[in-house]
Amino acid sequence: MAAEDFQQWLRHEGRIVIVGASLAGLRAAETLRAEGFTGSLTMIGDEPYEPYDRPPLSKAVLLGKASPHHTDLPRRRELDAKWRLGVAAAGLDMAAKRVRLADGDEVKYDRLLIATGVRARPWPKESEAQLDGVFVLRTRDDAIKLQRRLKASPRRVFVIGAGFTGSEIASACREQGIAVTVAERADAPLVGALGGVVGAVAAELQRENGVDLRTGVMVTGLEGDSVGRVRAAHLSDGSVVETDVVIVSLGATRNTEWLAGSGLGAGPRGIACDAGCRAFDFRGIVTDDVFVAGDVARSPHPLFGYQFLSLEHWGNAVSQAEVAAHNMISSGADRRPHLWVPAFWSSQFGVNIKSVGVPSMGEEIMITQGSLAERRFIGAYGYQGRVIAAVSFDSTRWLQFYQQLIETAAPFPVEFPTVDRRPEGRKPVPADFPDPSLPTHGPTVTLSGYSPTERRLVFTPGRH
Repeated sequence: MAAEDFQQWLRHEGRIVIVGASLAGLRAAETLRAEGFTGSLTMIGDEPYEPYDRPPLSKAVLLGKASPHHTDLPRRRELDAKWRLGVAAAGLDMAAKRVRLADGDEVKYDRLLIATGVRARPWPKESEAQLDGVFVLRTRDDAIKLQRRLKASPRRVFVIGAGFTGSEIASACREQGIAVTVAERADAPLVGALGGVVGAVAAELQRENGVDLRTGVMVTGLEGDSVGRVRAAHLSDGSVVETDVVIVSLGATRNTEWLAGSGLGAGPRGIACDAGCRAFDFRGIVTDDVFVAGDVARSPHPLFGYQFLSLEHWGNAVSQAEVAAHNMISSGADRRPHLWVPAFWSSQFGVNIKSVGVPSMGEEIMITQGSLAERRFIGAYGYQGRVIAAVSFDSTRWLQFYQQLIETAAPFPVEFPTVDRRPEGRKPVPADFPDPSLPTHGPTVTLSGYSPTERRLVFTPGRH
């Protein structure tokens, strides 16, 4: 069959399978139907729920302002899809074009989209992780259990990890008047994502809001009582914190284990794909019938030196899913690259934090607008003489301007007058990111080299 004839057949009679029934999977399915795909569409998801929104789980849901049962993602259109929910994908046979499910069933495809995302990294000591009162927060079920426990007025909540999710959880606890201790092995919250200059501001914010913030320490163990309930956390400085709720917020693990032996270029850092979302096999050769989107994808980006980026960002999942869906049913000439500029937001302790670009690539930072002391500012990050990222605290309206600087490779230090006109105020300072070889919590961007098959991590800020 000629390539053009195949594309027409695929659009009208082909079988497309999407593994991962969350944000990226849903938006890809909607895009397929919107762009004229009329063939068979199957959605596979390991959770029993139809796609729901995750960001509210650590914000509005924990505060009791939203029900975890009412966070379903809005539908843009009818999908006419077959849903296989509550059953995980367990294997992939690329030669036979089949996805094997955990229940032993197999689903055939002509095009496959993998959007399996990430899961919360559990507490590594299994016996301690099983104690009553130890939680992670990633899924709707996690949120239901944790919200129920917070409603029972715990004496103290202990959060392990001061990345974005851990900090948001601490914020929700304090807003409800719950005593909370946060333990972070780095010198400040958010340092893996935003660096030490901004992390110091986040630390002040937490302490002023009543958080017992412990930095530069590791949790060496969780202690249970005689009936298996958590009662204390032991820290590397010898201190012991009594607690009846522990929330483990150590970042995420990409859901790629089910692809072992499949021949795809998949591993702990995600699934390597090209700018058009086509997956690479383990030899670095691009496939044409397997595509990747969302948190599980590793793709090169021209704005960031063509390094492979893994992005745990809501907006990236949507944009990449739409590009992948379009390219799945388009011929080569009509395909387009995924060039979304990373953007991330968080709301904690009454402050709206948002970033664009890849702050963790930044060597230096300049506070170009506002004031660190007032916690209302813009910080621009520089890398090799160009603007690579920006972060805002309660100054979101300016970020579009900084995104344009990133997209046009504007020079750094910035050439426009900054808020501090003194000569010494115009000088950038080190952004103060931790040594990439030392783990920190809460990554949002991971840079992982230039080759889809490269097994050596080049730069991985935010990994635990």
